[in-house]
Amino acid sequence: MKVLMIYPKYPDTYWSFTHALKFISKKAAVPPLGLITVSAMLPENWQKKLIDLNIEELNSDDIKWADYVFLSSMYVQKESVTEILATCKDYPVKVIAGGPLFTQEYNNYPQIDHFILNEAEITLPLFLSDLQNGSPLKRIYQTDKYADLLVSPVPDFHLLNMKAYASMSLQVSRGCPFSCDFCEITALLGHKVRMKSSKQVINELEALYKLNWKGLVSVVDDNFIGNKKVIKMKLLPSIIKWMEMHNHPFSFNAQTSINLADDDQLLTLMREAGFISTFIGIETPVEESLQNCHKVQNENRNLLENVKQIQKAGLQVSGGFIVGFDSDTSSVFQRQIDFIQKSGIVSAMVGLLNAPKNTKLYKQMQEENRLTVDATGSNTDFTMNFIPRMDKQKLLEGYYRIINNIYKEKPYYKRIRELFRNYKPIKTRKSDIDLSRLKAFLKSIFVLGLLNRGRFEYWKFMIWTIVNKPKLLEEAITFSVYGYHFRTVYGLRQVGRRY
Repeated sequence: MKVLMIYPKYPDTYWSFTHALKFISKKAAVPPLGLITVSAMLPENWQKKLIDLNIEELNSDDIKWADYVFLSSMYVQKESVTEILATCKDYPVKVIAGGPLFTQEYNNYPQIDHFILNEAEITLPLFLSDLQNGSPLKRIYQTDKYADLLVSPVPDFHLLNMKAYASMSLQVSRGCPFSCDFCEITALLGHKVRMKSSKQVINELEALYKLNWKGLVSVVDDNFIGNKKVIKMKLLPSIIKWMEMHNHPFSFNAQTSINLADDDQLLTLMREAGFISTFIGIETPVEESLQNCHKVQNENRNLLENVKQIQKAGLQVSGGFIVGFDSDTSSVFQRQIDFIQKSGIVSAMVGLLNAPKNTKLYKQMQEENRLTVDATGSNTDFTMNFIPRMDKQKLLEGYYRIINNIYKEKPYYKRIRELFRNYKPIKTRKSDIDLSRLKAFLKSIFVLGLLNRGRFEYWKFMIWTIVNKPKLLEEAITFSVYGYHFRTVYGLRQVGRRY
């Protein structure tokens, strides 16, 4: 069999980092980990080719070559999926689809031949067995069970054009012990945290190392510390040992819950293992809203102090924030601004509340007849898929005000300085001279220091960093470039005209 795996294009969103990647001559932030994991589950004698539309074009020769097209997608990639399917229909190739979008919306795609839904460790072997026996018996292969990750293979990293990506990806676990009303993770992957063994994770690090990858590895788990005991007692000690043996070739980022701040030992082990940052769903500083959406892990704690504790331990914190809860009042906008500025959370993804399908919030909005359209999957496109309690115009105006007050150059650079005063990074090895980083620095000077309207604030910040925190100059350049991306994605010039 000849299998063409196609990964749809991301739109220009907060997490695409499209405008930042140009500074380091990369085409995409992360690779399609799901597709290359599925690839590793296919028979070894099959021929496989990967086309990631975020880094390259799809041409007719690729489709003509293939017996099957394997397609995986998230909600935010729906537009690209439509274009791919329109192209494939002109060729005698069968399309097989899976991933979050199709698991929840397979009925919307009658043109797809077969669906491999839920977790491929369970459903893909069923399809392959039918194929081996003649032809697939079903159009839809699905399950209500959750996969044992001990059978999950090392992804086919060798299929990637690794030079095109800013980071590689690694999955340690699936599932989350919490149950936030607006989150679709537990609907897709369950509450029980299922983990790969430490040996499996080390094997994946070895695979990346042998392919000469050096740099950032993103742990894509929805909550890396969902099973603290195993993470502390087994996984992190194994990673620390491996990293020391290989002279620390990687740095890691992750997603965690705020209770990371409660565990000094866990923080220490993560830093020793090479973790440099974590994304945390802060959501809101309003206690009533946290209670209403069942964000129990954030309730009854000093969120601001928790963020500071994590930063002092040597981990940068990026955060997710939401406005539009039923209990939100007009005071929420300034409270969000104040929290973000005081926290030193440089990458603060602020979005309007949406209700993804199969979440508790979606069911609530459905019962209350408040649903309007399907959620887009993007937290930064100024849309909602239900009728909010607050007057929608006031909500949008307040949302714009938050964006304007945290991403305009002056408050943005002020927030980075707040982080730098509190942040205590731990260097595990001397950084190599990297030509791409040097180019990024020079380009940042040209674009941000000469061409950009905020150049005065840029130079003021750079001079402050050189004088007060010279060891953080590389981080200062990185955050400056991030700011350029965020301002572009949010259309801050338009916001600036309104306020």
